[in-house]
Amino acid sequence: MASALRSKTRVLLTTPLAALSLIWSATAQAQAAEPLPDYVIEQFGQPPAVPSGPLSEEVRSAVQVAFVESVTESTWGEDQATALRQIAESGDPRIGWIIADLMRFTAGSQLTSALTDAASQLFGKELPNRNHWGLVTDHLIAWDIPAPPDYLATKRAIFTGIVPGWDRIFVEGDIDWRHVSWGGVLIDDRAYDTTDEQCNCIPAADNPEVSSAAEATWLKDDDIVFGIGVNGEYRAYPRRIMEVREMVNDTLGGRHLGIPYCTLCGSAQAYFTDELPEGIERPILRTSGLLIRSNKVMYDVNTYSVFDTFLGTAVTGPLAERNLELKQTSVVTTDWGTWKEAHPETTVLVEALALGRDFDFRNGRDADGPIFPVGDVDPRLPDHEDIIGVVTASGQPVAFQRSKALVALLEGNEIAFENVRLQLEGGGIKAVDADGSDLGSHQAFWFAWSQFHPDTELWSG
Repeated sequence: MASALRSKTRVLLTTPLAALSLIWSATAQAQAAEPLPDYVIEQFGQPPAVPSGPLSEEVRSAVQVAFVESVTESTWGEDQATALRQIAESGDPRIGWIIADLMRFTAGSQLTSALTDAASQLFGKELPNRNHWGLVTDHLIAWDIPAPPDYLATKRAIFTGIVPGWDRIFVEGDIDWRHVSWGGVLIDDRAYDTTDEQCNCIPAADNPEVSSAAEATWLKDDDIVFGIGVNGEYRAYPRRIMEVREMVNDTLGGRHLGIPYCTLCGSAQAYFTDELPEGIERPILRTSGLLIRSNKVMYDVNTYSVFDTFLGTAVTGPLAERNLELKQTSVVTTDWGTWKEAHPETTVLVEALALGRDFDFRNGRDADGPIFPVGDVDPRLPDHEDIIGVVTASGQPVAFQRSKALVALLEGNEIAFENVRLQLEGGGIKAVDADGSDLGSHQAFWFAWSQFHPDTELWSG
């Protein structure tokens, strides 16, 4: 548990590390094969040089003492302080990733400052004495600093030493473990259809109870809902419920669905979890408690296969070995009044699923930008600009600025890109093919769409 490291820390560093200086090895070299964009340099400065090859025996031992033993033994003493000084003097910014991993679980100001000082020394840049973990991680992502050798093993030891339920999550796969961090909650590892049981986690809902639109008197017309239609059957998933649950496993129109909602990304998606290759059982999606660049990391509780939440591809475990990629159906972000008017036959999740809570992360916690590290963000739009995202038949991701697209559609203008056509749907927007078939679009914040689709086109309007 995170509190173990916090509560059992016995000796904190009380003096800052040596004055900022860098001692580069003879093998140090420019870290990036391609120059970084100007906007990255402007925001984060020039990246440090990065050594190549393995860590020295001395540095490897220091990493073990400072980062692994401090977690497994729930202590920070003089041995760890000495090891951290050795790491800071190594001139290897790759170790900044491990510093950031440990910082995520530390609470004491002196230890946090010491870790920040070590990162500053490795980066050749004095970091402000604020938002330590986020700032260190943002620099590492933006500069694309490589991971140190044996990084996953070290990161796994840190994370599973605090939350044992992650032992089957941190495995090799097609996932960039550098970007994975703790979201501040524990893993939801409850078996399928046991979600009535309480958990110390973000509680998914399996087979949620629904009501008719007429029975949903608790919803106001201007409440935001996520509307989904499958085979002529429609259902609304109120944002108030999804901000509590963040994951629903449901059946609609005769099809099984896994529906993640990332509050941090402003993105609800709907994946078909049936009609899969022979031998693959329905994945039951859960929240892992982890994030990757401020996007939730979901996994299948049956196989512990991790999925890329934004893309629907399995990236670790047995399902990754089968190259499983889930297909999407569109999610329309709209208001309840317009959705039920367009689809009076719609069903809607019942109020009890909100567990008595009434969050509004969109207009509260997340209103001032990403609250977890995301690194650099494509500057073509503001971070939290709403877009409608979809992938064309040629495989080209494209984003449509929602505000401009909505005005254009209301004025009767056609919006097209390759095979994609946008249309109004129940007060929101969805993407369809030229023949009118659904293309599996969804709304999201620009920072999230652009980082998971870095080659995205942006519709200019």
